Amino acid sequence: MAQRTRPTGRTVLVLLFDDVQSLDVTGPVEVFAGAEKHTPGTYRIRTATLDGAPVRTSSGLTVVPDHALADAPEPDTLVVPGGQGTRDPDPRLTDWLRGHGPRARRLVSVCTGAILLARAGLLDGRRVTTHWAYSGRLARDHPAVDVDPDPIFIRDGNVATSAGVTSGIDLALALVEEDLGREVALTVARHLVVFLRRPGNQAQFSAQLAAQSARREPLREIQQWITEHPGANLSVESLAARASLSPRHFARAFQAETGTPPGRYVDRVRLEHARRLLEDTGDGVEEVSRASGYGTPEAMRRAFVKALGTSPAEYRRRFRPAPAR
Repeated sequence: MAQRTRPTGRTVLVLLFDDVQSLDVTGPVEVFAGAEKHTPGTYRIRTATLDGAPVRTSSGLTVVPDHALADAPEPDTLVVPGGQGTRDPDPRLTDWLRGHGPRARRLVSVCTGAILLARAGLLDGRRVTTHWAYSGRLARDHPAVDVDPDPIFIRDGNVATSAGVTSGIDLALALVEEDLGREVALTVARHLVVFLRRPGNQAQFSAQLAAQSARREPLREIQQWITEHPGANLSVESLAARASLSPRHFARAFQAETGTPPGRYVDRVRLEHARRLLEDTGDGVEEVSRASGYGTPEAMRRAFVKALGTSPAEYRRRFRPAPAR
């Protein structure tokens, strides 16, 4: 196995502008700073604005940068945060990104920072994500960009894009793991009280949030019952009987009111339940598969591979927090 090459003083440059989302900045910065404290000499973290002047974030905080962009060091990792300031950015910001973005080894966006990268032409032909509320706009305004609104972050070559706010922390942890290894990333996560590094292909919403809440009380009760009983018989026929509806009427009504077919909703709930058990308990795979409604470990394995691209055992190995020493 090839040994990991530890980076030596790689520059992480974070772009700042007025009305930037403060957590888009501080989340990744805290991750890289934590890794630097754990393994000194690995990251140099710098911030820069167009003219070197302080900026005011969308929440009212004032941030003083290290540099003007003209004087900033060439970045190894260039981080472009999002925020209200991406709606009508200064054209000079886009011009700088167009000229300097391709020089970075890694190009990273958090939330609507992807809009700035797209304006600079740096996402054409790439599969990317952004905050769910702006994914439609990104796809509409930049048809050459392949926008996937579901994952919390996506890696496409040397370009990494993430969804809203806290997902920037997940992406930064994944980059630290790439550079320094899993143990360092988990140590940083524990220090930040991030109990689990979420995989990039995790959906931006849980099943319950991704689906609309049904208007009619019987269907809302069914949604809640599914969540509380993932191991039960959740066939359309069984759920329809519980709602006192015919199977056909129930399936049509459930999809009309939640935006999700009942079978897909059940699949998502069961997957989330199984993941929580794998993350938070020491239960065996067979026990988890029964409790989550899969019946057999093989059925659960197929569901995990299809949805997450990994087996339950590997998922647990990678994403269950290690015991604190």
